[in-house]
Amino acid sequence: MRRLILFLIASMMAASATTLSSQPSAGTVLIYSGTTGYRHDSIPAGIKAVSTMATRRGLTVVTSEDPAVFSPVSLKRFKAIVLLSCTTDPKNPASEWLVGNRRDALQQFVRGGGGIVAIHAAADSHYHWPWYARLIGGRFARHPERTSKGQVTVVAPTDPAVLGLPRSVERTDEWYYFEDYDPVSKVLVTLDPSSIGERDTNPNPIAWTRQINEGRVFYTAMGHTTESYSEPFFLQHVANGLDWVLRRR
Repeated sequence: MRRLILFLIASMMAASATTLSSQPSAGTVLIYSGTTGYRHDSIPAGIKAVSTMATRRGLTVVTSEDPAVFSPVSLKRFKAIVLLSCTTDPKNPASEWLVGNRRDALQQFVRGGGGIVAIHAAADSHYHWPWYARLIGGRFARHPERTSKGQVTVVAPTDPAVLGLPRSVERTDEWYYFEDYDPVSKVLVTLDPSSIGERDTNPNPIAWTRQINEGRVFYTAMGHTTESYSEPFFLQHVANGLDWVLRRR
C-alpha cells in the first residue's frame, strides 16, 4: 500500500511538471545590442536585467548582435524588440547595419503592431536613415562630459507607461540632448537642466512613447551606467515600457 501511495504521488508530480513545461510562451522578445559605434560597458548588465524582467512575464528571450536577425522571416517570431544601446558611427554610413531588406523588415514589424523598447544609445544610431529617427523620435546630439546626478520628473503620472513611479527622483546617468526631436511624442519623463549645471531652463525630455501605424515605441535616454540596471526606479521604468509596447498596460 505504501508503495502504491508513493507511486501515485510521483505520477501526480510528473503530470504537474509536464503541464507546467507545456505552457505556451506569452511571446518572444528580441534583445538586440550590436554596435558599430561607441560600445557601452553597461550592455551585459542591460541584457541580464531586461532578460530577467521579460522571463518573469512569461516571455521567451532571444539575444543577438547579428544584424541578420532583422529579416522578414526572423522578425515574425517576436512580439517586441529591445534596442539596447545599439550604436552606429554617425560619420560613417557604412557602419549602419539596418540596410536593404533589413530596413523593410523592421518597418513591416513596427507598422504591423510590433513593439519597440529603445534604451539610451539606441538614439545614437543610423543617422543616415530618416525613418529610424522617426522611429525613435529624435537623434542624439550631445551630452555633458561626465555622468552626474540629475533631477528627473515624471510629467505624465497617469500614463500606464510610467504608472507607479515616483513623481521626482535624483539619479546618476549620462544625460542626452537631442536634435530633430519630434514633439508629437508623448513625453513621460523630463530632466531639470539646472540640476546638472546646464544653462537652459526648459525641461529636457528624456523618455517618451510614440505610435507608428499599429506599432508602439517606448524610448528612454537613461541607462548609460551599469548601475542603472540594478536601480529600482530605472528597472521599473523599463519594465513599464515593455508592458506598454506589449499592450499589457
